Amino acid sequence: MTRFIQVWKQRARALQREVHAVYLAMRDPRTPWYARLLAGAVVAYAFSPIDLIPDPIPVLGYLDDLLLVPLGIVLVLRLIPAEVMQECRQRAQQGVGATRWVAPTAAAAVIVAIWIILIGLAAIFVIRIFI
Repeated sequence: MTRFIQVWKQRARALQREVHAVYLAMRDPRTPWYARLLAGAVVAYAFSPIDLIPDPIPVLGYLDDLLLVPLGIVLVLRLIPAEVMQECRQRAQQGVGATRWVAPTAAAAVIVAIWIILIGLAAIFVIRIFI
């Protein structure tokens, strides 16, 4: 069982380094604007204290963290030029720029904004159906 826990800890550290590398790539001027936008959303969600699906909801609460962050990183990695990502991974490995990547309040604000937009869209949908 301890081997299993150690493997998951290594994977979690690798994911954290990858998110840090994505953050560094987001700030690189060679990264296209659309990749920066998506990278910002992925990094904000990864470090946000608020989730799209709250953790107390059985299975789904943790499933969004286990799926959304890695899938977001995969998508961002396809949009960022390979040479930029390679340099950013090296910098992340060395711990460059590791002090306070994203303010928790900014990350929480992004998630709250997404919730407000989704609630607004749902309200519009319900109003159009019933009125």
